[in-house]
Amino acid sequence: MIKAAILTISDKGSRGEREDKSGEVIKEKLQEIKADIIAYEIIPDERAVITERLKYLAESANLVLTTGGTGVSPRDVTPEATRDVIEKELPGFSEAMRAESFKITPRALGSRTVSGIYKETLIINLPGSPKAVAECLDVVLKSITHVLDLVKGTVEDCGRQ
Repeated sequence: MIKAAILTISDKGSRGEREDKSGEVIKEKLQEIKADIIAYEIIPDERAVITERLKYLAESANLVLTTGGTGVSPRDVTPEATRDVIEKELPGFSEAMRAESFKITPRALGSRTVSGIYKETLIINLPGSPKAVAECLDVVLKSITHVLDLVKGTVEDCGRQ
């Protein structure tokens, strides 16, 4: 079973100045893989706070999806915080999301999403816009279950799949 946590990274959202539409899109998309959403938080764009929350959420979730803070503005530090936490980077998730997004908009090249494993938890950064979140999750959603099975050691022969 997938136990998912959603972490929205937004200064304005954390102050209640902006509705979190991206987090809502993640909730909807996670229904496709029958994930149990066990946590949902909105926090500010602060590297130390993001790092702490990722580690905390990974104690009970085996999937953490973040949204926001992946661009190039001075406050966008989600990728750096994620790299502070993960033990194994999985660049394929981010590369696939950027490649598919680039087919839709050249703005995708400014995305700095990071994906990787921390202990037995898959962490995937998603962009901040609801439209981009939906598009990116459509690209990687089907791979999440397989990767989590690999992390748990429940897949014996990848060549047969």
